[in-house]
Amino acid sequence: MADTRALAQSHLFPHFTRGQVWRDNSLPIIERGQGCYLYDDSGRKFLDGLAGLFCVNIGHGRSDIPAAAAKQMETLAYWTNWSAAHPMAAEAAATIAGHAPGDLNTVFFVNSGSEAVESAVKFARQYWRSQGQPERTKILSREMAYHGTTLGALAVTAIPKYKEPFGPLMPGVRHFPNTLGEQVPEGGTAADLPSLRALVDIIEEEGPHTIAAIFAEPVQNSRGALVPPDGYWRELRAIADRYGILLVADEVICAYGRLGEWFGSAKYGVTPDLITFAKGSTSGYAPLGGVLIREPLAQALLDSPSAGMFTHGATWGGHPVSTAVALTNLNALDEEQVLAGVRGNEPYFQQQLDQLVQAHPTLAEWRGTGYFYALELTGDRESGRELTTDQAGALVREVMPAAMRDVGLVTRPDDRGATMLMLSPPLIADREVLDHLFRCVDSVLTATDSYVRS
Repeated sequence: MADTRALAQSHLFPHFTRGQVWRDNSLPIIERGQGCYLYDDSGRKFLDGLAGLFCVNIGHGRSDIPAAAAKQMETLAYWTNWSAAHPMAAEAAATIAGHAPGDLNTVFFVNSGSEAVESAVKFARQYWRSQGQPERTKILSREMAYHGTTLGALAVTAIPKYKEPFGPLMPGVRHFPNTLGEQVPEGGTAADLPSLRALVDIIEEEGPHTIAAIFAEPVQNSRGALVPPDGYWRELRAIADRYGILLVADEVICAYGRLGEWFGSAKYGVTPDLITFAKGSTSGYAPLGGVLIREPLAQALLDSPSAGMFTHGATWGGHPVSTAVALTNLNALDEEQVLAGVRGNEPYFQQQLDQLVQAHPTLAEWRGTGYFYALELTGDRESGRELTTDQAGALVREVMPAAMRDVGLVTRPDDRGATMLMLSPPLIADREVLDHLFRCVDSVLTATDSYVRS
């Protein structure tokens, strides 16, 4: 049998991985998954604390989803949505729309989250052109937000170190503050939040008639699971309506139960104009992404004499096998009441996080909701001492990864704006699995405390 590690190091080019890590003799080789656990080439068991990459919502190793994929391959392995349709794409679209808020009834399929954001940018621009407002081309998004890696999505992304190697990027993108540390002032409303006042200032400065869309995640991933203040999304919706701007909820992570609801937008009581999705739609069993579009907007573009069609598409968009996988996955999430389990376990999850804060002086705070959390680290919580640059780098690249290997935990140390540990287990994780997760995290934080003390 070929040495997988040697083959990978010789022929695979890694994603977001440092060369030193990729070339290491201990490069992990994950061979199989079952439930909330992964197994490497030596048979060692690891708890998947990140649900793959925020996507394996239904858990690893199911038999029903592969069976649906195989059956579809035998029936119709490939067809497009160009000038024709096929049953799986139509049924998956109807199911997705059935779970969406409001009149988000139209689904445009692609293959990934980045492509979904790219498609939403293109739809927004072509929609306004089709409605006689071609000057509406600018995009607004939040500081430190991650929206993908294709060049258009990367322009919307607001993480400088990801953008710098590839500039110049698409012009006409402005970033407004995220909600880190914000609370609605006593006696005030969400309209008084500094982030939203800054958004209004940018809109006025740029000219509302030039802005196509505002992009935001219901809970912002990059900078650490930023849960919006009360009323934030309703006010964001009101601002978009006041200035005639499309509101796009990027739900590549937040959709399909990660926050305990089918869509994060519904959790916060808002119907956006577009929703981008990907990861949890198939629980990672096949590549799929897409954009949900409010029906009047989709019809207006198709009915426009100057357009008549969305001038965009992809060979694999709405692939029969991927949409069959999505349909089986979504039905399983529904029938097995997985989202209700997330809602039921959320208080317990947060209670355990509170206990971790009390036990570890380097844990500044946790943020998040549902099964989606960030643990932000510091030098010493009580004194307010911050981590040094060297400490922060060592924790993310050496100390936490080593501690995770020792206890058999797979998750993500994060350095985008702060030093953090992300927790996002499969949504099927029950109390027993969660207790295992917290024991592992406790060990990682103990190693963090020890390193910082020394």
